[in-house]
Amino acid sequence: MTETSTADDPTIGIELTPEHPIEELLESGQRAEQAGYDIIYASCHYNNRDPFAFLARLAAATETAAIGPGVANPHDTHPAALAAKVATIDEASDGRAVFGIGPGDPSTLRNLGASEDRGLRPVLETFKTAQRLWAGDRVDQDSTFTANDAGLNFEPPQGAEIPVHVGGEGPHMCRMSAKHADGLLYNGSHPADLSWARDRVEEGLSDRPDERGDFELLAYASVSIADTVETARDAARPPVAYITAGAAPPVLDRHDIDRERATTIGDNISAGEFSAAFEAVSPEMVDAFCMAGTPEIVSDRIAATLEYADGLVAGSPLGPDLQDAVELAAKAADDAI
Repeated sequence: MTETSTADDPTIGIELTPEHPIEELLESGQRAEQAGYDIIYASCHYNNRDPFAFLARLAAATETAAIGPGVANPHDTHPAALAAKVATIDEASDGRAVFGIGPGDPSTLRNLGASEDRGLRPVLETFKTAQRLWAGDRVDQDSTFTANDAGLNFEPPQGAEIPVHVGGEGPHMCRMSAKHADGLLYNGSHPADLSWARDRVEEGLSDRPDERGDFELLAYASVSIADTVETARDAARPPVAYITAGAAPPVLDRHDIDRERATTIGDNISAGEFSAAFEAVSPEMVDAFCMAGTPEIVSDRIAATLEYADGLVAGSPLGPDLQDAVELAAKAADDAI
């Protein structure tokens, strides 16, 4: 039987995407901290601005919110280099870093020739290696990546205790994160998906050693919020296209979404035919993969999701007006709680 969330004070985070200019993102990050978000993630895609450059600036522009990549992958950056980047953000933010790590977006990794390398094992080996490096160990590795006596020349403020949040949606990734990590960033916006994810998390938690401490299931939800339903749903098309293209066949089937159409969207994204990809997004895809609508609609959807999740991350696009959406999404989450 599914166990629902019992969190009295759910974690509320936000994803900022470096497709926007850095100065605009910094303003959004400061607004997010003032609005009460607990965590600010920077999304990671090779074709956007560098997320760690943004996070370094964000560390200086904020004081209380945790910050980190959401989510990095071990295919476009070597895992040891990722560990150093996250440790640097931890130092720059006086110990507020969180390491979001996942298998990577298949549509963009296809451009780098790395889409076939995605999977659970590289993710697990990456954050386990990072934890050893943060603790001051030197690492030899010859598996999904190679390291020969690799080590860091500094130790982050949190040491090896930097929280690790795994981004993913497959059953094995859900169970692995519950057993080994500090949280799961489940790429889902629909209560049916979070109910399913909760069951997989509970299976993983049954094998979790007590010394690993608490664990959070966070709905990493695409949110598009505006004063009118139409403008919110229209703004949702780009991220929904990416989510649909990367969704596993069982997820598509759960929402009666045509697999061939989803594949075509992914092919268009990889080819840079973004208009064609976004135009192919159906209303059913928006319903399944985004919380899109007025503040009241989004608040109701958040409340339904928190029946199964321990918190929520409001992800891209947030809305047609980024700055307004930061505050509207925070208010919707407060109303839902």
